[in-house]
Amino acid sequence: MKAIVCNSFGPIQDIEYKEINEPIIEENSVIIDVKSIGVNFPDGLLVQGKYQLKPETPFTPGMEVAGNIIKIGSNISKFKVGDKVVALSQLGGYAEQALVKESSVFKIPEKMSFDDSCALLCAYGTSHYALKQRGNLKKDETLVVLGASGSTGIAAIQIGKIIGAKVIAVASSEEKQKIAKEYGADIILGYDNLKEELKTLTDGKGVDVIFDPVGGEIFDTVARTMARKGRLLVIGFASGTIPKLAVNLALVKEFSVVGVFWGAFARGEPQEYAGNMIELFDWHQKGLVKPLIEDHYNLSDAAMVLEKILGRGVKGKVILNP
Repeated sequence: MKAIVCNSFGPIQDIEYKEINEPIIEENSVIIDVKSIGVNFPDGLLVQGKYQLKPETPFTPGMEVAGNIIKIGSNISKFKVGDKVVALSQLGGYAEQALVKESSVFKIPEKMSFDDSCALLCAYGTSHYALKQRGNLKKDETLVVLGASGSTGIAAIQIGKIIGAKVIAVASSEEKQKIAKEYGADIILGYDNLKEELKTLTDGKGVDVIFDPVGGEIFDTVARTMARKGRLLVIGFASGTIPKLAVNLALVKEFSVVGVFWGAFARGEPQEYAGNMIELFDWHQKGLVKPLIEDHYNLSDAAMVLEKILGRGVKGKVILNP
């Protein structure tokens, strides 16, 4: 079968599209004939050796796959050959077939596309976990979403509105701001004069919850806009720079800086993670959440797509098709 292979950590363009052996079934796993592959920012960091996880090389990256089950292990009871499923895997997703543990597989509702199911895993899963479990966002609170036109940003806007928050979306261009507005943001802003804008919009009270997948200098700016007992959610560092916190701000303003690592949540709290996914699927069925799929590419285009994502040139979600 064809797959993307990282032979050694290094530049993204060094990954290979090549023939590898098909996976061998294991007793507690299934093999999926892959139809859609979700592309995520961490995938690009992983192949460069810049992510928390550093697998042995060579390896195939990719954590989100959707398709039909073609083989089941001897201990599998929840699924059968032919089931339409989506799955989360640490590795192995950028391939025509994927071996995934049963505990990481979810049946897809009949009316849900393979593409949407991929988008609901990492992007919506991260934002859901961030706002629900880590941020404890409440109705009528103010939520600021940075990087609002990205896949996690769009998810945070929609989930924030479901919870009943006032959502302020921040994006770098008019085109990206328009997308944030179309996906439900109450107010849209650029990054210029952001501190002053947020102070005015909150009548000087400050922001209750900030969703920050960007990092860099903007982290320092928004840290100065927090309300008392606010929650500043650290999602990632799309800017490429890991910021430092002036901890006196947290002391004086009595706000919390909260780390959000969805992968650790999915592995460490499987039952609560499964409950989140069931809730997201239900919201999708009711039309309350709808991912933005910006484009589709061939699996062989993976290097180009990862470069585009790391360059913050993507709006919404990008899908690879084997």
